[in-house]
Amino acid sequence: MAEIIQKDGTWTFDGDVVRIVPGRDKEVGPLRQTLGELAVPLRAIAGVSYEPGRRSGRLRLRPRDGADPLLQVTGGRLPESSDPYRLTVEQDRTGVAEYFVDEVRNALLLEQVDPGPVDAYLLPGPAVPVTAGGGDAAVAFDGDRVSLDWNWTAEDSKHSAGPSRFRVADVRAVDWSPAKGLTNGWLRFSLAGTPAAAAPKYDPHTVELFGFGKKELVTALVAAAVAVRLPHPAAPAALPERAAPAAGALAGGAGAEDHDALLRRLQELGDLRAKGILTDEEFTATKALILRRF
Repeated sequence: MAEIIQKDGTWTFDGDVVRIVPGRDKEVGPLRQTLGELAVPLRAIAGVSYEPGRRSGRLRLRPRDGADPLLQVTGGRLPESSDPYRLTVEQDRTGVAEYFVDEVRNALLLEQVDPGPVDAYLLPGPAVPVTAGGGDAAVAFDGDRVSLDWNWTAEDSKHSAGPSRFRVADVRAVDWSPAKGLTNGWLRFSLAGTPAAAAPKYDPHTVELFGFGKKELVTALVAAAVAVRLPHPAAPAALPERAAPAAGALAGGAGAEDHDALLRRLQELGDLRAKGILTDEEFTATKALILRRF
């Protein structure tokens, strides 16, 4: 097992999972403290590196694109102090950091992990319930419902409409952007069947972010907790038209068939999945149809 302990946090690797536990140092931001421990499976890792510096180095873990809902929803807009995949390493621990990198890299090579993007989340997202303050509302998510409670900075139109409550099942998309310079940010929930969103300051389903303090960044955890319960942006669209003919063609007609023919169809089915023509879900469904004929 490889382990490195620093003021920023503790990283351990047991050959299968990298565990990242945030430290209690004052430089560790509220987002990382609220997020807590991360367990990153090896198959979700694209790479790892150590970057030496004059006073301290940096250990970085790079998840595969699309594997982590937090990185997916923040899109590289988190400041480094809130990045859970960065660890500041003191000069006298350089050797330990390099050993950690070697262990993870060797495991990635041994397991032949594809560093490319994925079309499904490989991390579960922030634990719920999760709440965050800042901007013009306090936002909370319990795993089923999102609540936006407006504060004194919210526009009159939001106050007149009252607190906003809606279920995650009604959310079509979630968008998060931090405040930058003189431009305010937002945490926007797009609901199915609602008109085009207004500007963040007037939208009853959007928290406007002003950039006052690091605690406001915790709203990104709410966004990630909702996003992980929505369809993955890179997931292939449902293909009922394609799946049905494949199932019918491979499973045969209504009459009973001999076992040799069914075995050939199972082999053909496996070949189609190996070539990427069938998804795992289509393969499983069609295989069940064939097996019922035995």
